[in-house]
Amino acid sequence: MRGLDGDPDDTHSRYIEGFVHGMVIGCLYLPNGNPAPGPKFDYKLAWFNRFSAHAKKLLSFGLPVLLIGDYNVTPTELDAYRPEKYVTNALFFPESRSAYNKLLKQGWTDALRTLYPNERVYTFYDYLRNAYGRDAGLRLDHFLLNDVVAARLELGGVDKHVRGWEKSSDHCPVWIELTE
Repeated sequence: MRGLDGDPDDTHSRYIEGFVHGMVIGCLYLPNGNPAPGPKFDYKLAWFNRFSAHAKKLLSFGLPVLLIGDYNVTPTELDAYRPEKYVTNALFFPESRSAYNKLLKQGWTDALRTLYPNERVYTFYDYLRNAYGRDAGLRLDHFLLNDVVAARLELGGVDKHVRGWEKSSDHCPVWIELTE
């Protein structure tokens, strides 16, 4: 599936969902939303609303569910190196953060924040500004787990070293381990 139900013209985001090893895994990409305010930011918020409705439906099934991907939201100041630089960026806007927190309040667990409650853990480094070399990152990629999966959360992290490879992505691989 490309996009979410409810908007046939949804061409900016991506969402794919599958059932693997007894778990529902949703993988997503949501654009940044800049320039904001404006149509791109309005699109982002509307998508978040549709995604929240879909996530709530997934919770109702009682199956193990993981919602993984690039949400393009930095939920707290802890999720950004020098957060004052991002106050005019859509990923840091109160509306983006509110949409993310509304999603969490449905009953989702933010895996990395649970494992590292007081640490700066970055998943994105802007390659144009040598952000990786200065550890000046952002946390834009999130693993959200429902209660069934969250109870099994054991380890997790970010393979930051991959970001230093030649021609690598701005995003670092994020991973978790679950108990049996």
